Amino acid sequence: MFLEALFFQLGYNATLVTFGATLLGIAAGVTGSFLFFRKRALVSDAISHATLPGVALAFIVMVTLGFDGRNLPGLLLGSAISAALGLFAVQWLSSRTRLTEDAAIGAVLSVFFGFGIVLLTVIQTMSSGRQAGLEGFLLGSTAGMLYADALLIAGGGALALILVAIFRRPMMMASFDPEFARSSGINLDRTDLIMMGLVMGVTVIGLKIVGLILIVALLIIPPVAARFWSDRADRVVVIAGGLGGLSAWIGASASAVAPNLPTGPIIVLTAFAIFTASMLFAPARGLLISAIHHRNFQRGVHIRQGLVSLAQGQPIYEPMTIRLLRAEGLARADGVPTPDGVARASRVLRDEKRWETARSDPALEMAAARYDGLTQIEDVLTPDQIAELDTRIGGPRGVTP
Repeated sequence: MFLEALFFQLGYNATLVTFGATLLGIAAGVTGSFLFFRKRALVSDAISHATLPGVALAFIVMVTLGFDGRNLPGLLLGSAISAALGLFAVQWLSSRTRLTEDAAIGAVLSVFFGFGIVLLTVIQTMSSGRQAGLEGFLLGSTAGMLYADALLIAGGGALALILVAIFRRPMMMASFDPEFARSSGINLDRTDLIMMGLVMGVTVIGLKIVGLILIVALLIIPPVAARFWSDRADRVVVIAGGLGGLSAWIGASASAVAPNLPTGPIIVLTAFAIFTASMLFAPARGLLISAIHHRNFQRGVHIRQGLVSLAQGQPIYEPMTIRLLRAEGLARADGVPTPDGVARASRVLRDEKRWETARSDPALEMAAARYDGLTQIEDVLTPDQIAELDTRIGGPRGVTP
């Protein structure tokens, strides 16, 4: 069943829901990347919690006017208005008062969410409120989603991606170098407003699938996971979109198979699993690769320092160093160097003398600062510079077994 859902074989409606969720995940990952770069991740939390009173008020208004209170476009419109008010309140408090942005976010988040809970309690007392199903907006739910609802979510996600593509350059510049962006003629206030508007749009269209409590996770976890895979901002944005889409695709497929499970938590747990895998196994920055590199570095330092000791005729007391030299065939168990060890020790000692001479030369001091104990001098200095160092040092030095 799960594989059928994963490959869009559970029927037209389930396919559309999964496709819409995937588009939402891509849009959330891409949009959230700019929040991550701008170090404003908590703003998305305030926006998401501020949507709750808007959803509840929209339901009450539509029921009072004789319409279906569960009409998704109406509920999303109400949540958008409420989120905009919450965002405006955060910006006003942080710019017009002495409150820091995180304090303003905490205040707005608490007040708006508390007001929303009160309104949900009021709705439960209404005759039409007992089957409102608004709890699906808290944790997300795709069960019973209509064709028009899924189409609205998919269209909203696609529109968000188009707008990100249009405004990508100014948002990127504002995220990394605000002063340069301002000197280049970019209006930072307008750019921040566009960025927050995109976040608000993704938050609103994601309420039905992920829920207002967990939409912030879909905005932030994919960019954080993508950061382990690349150091380049443009690649992080692309990877974050892919990871967000993958999380939503797998989570929505699982929800289609088990409709009683809340969709939002499944998608977020999937995103967290991808984040964990990225943190451990990413080839450049993963913890496992970093641990291997650190171990290899320590091993190399032990061998190099052991060779320096051999070249200078000094005894080696560290058991690990002797063990590593023996494993490399550079020394015997009693610490006496082998013929290969003699040759290697001579070269290593000469390199150490070269680095020492380079550090004492003002012209080479900056280049010599790159030495970490293993760096080859040929990777830093030119052949002419190395030849000049050899002239200063004198003839080669070595050891005899």
